[in-house]
Amino acid sequence: MRAAISRRGFAAAVVALALVAVPALQAQKVDVTGDWTFNVETGMGSGTPAITFKQDGETITGTYNGQLGNTNFKGTVKGTAIEFSFTVDAQGQSIDVVYKGTVDGTSMKGDVSMAGGQLNGSFTGKKK
Repeated sequence: MRAAISRRGFAAAVVALALVAVPALQAQKVDVTGDWTFNVETGMGSGTPAITFKQDGETITGTYNGQLGNTNFKGTVKGTAIEFSFTVDAQGQSIDVVYKGTVDGTSMKGDVSMAGGQLNGSFTGKKK
């Protein structure tokens, strides 16, 4: 009887570890490297910037090319959460732009905030 309990306990531990490990392994497989097309909607209008990501672990860098100009950015990918930001010059004013969202394979979605939250919107992205 004691051996049967030990086997059941071992089997339960293996199942529990699998339930924890599988999502963690899937989260590590997120790779946004490449060219993406975004659709951005804000209270001031919409745009379709082209964004190129380069990922190294949780760190991302890249280029934004859209209505706000062309600029480089930095950010992070942690699990499926992505965040990146950059600053643009608009008529002599520096405006910060922050994208925060989630990645699901070859698509992502989330929120965009500009000028310290004075202008907000949403975005979707699709990997080319």
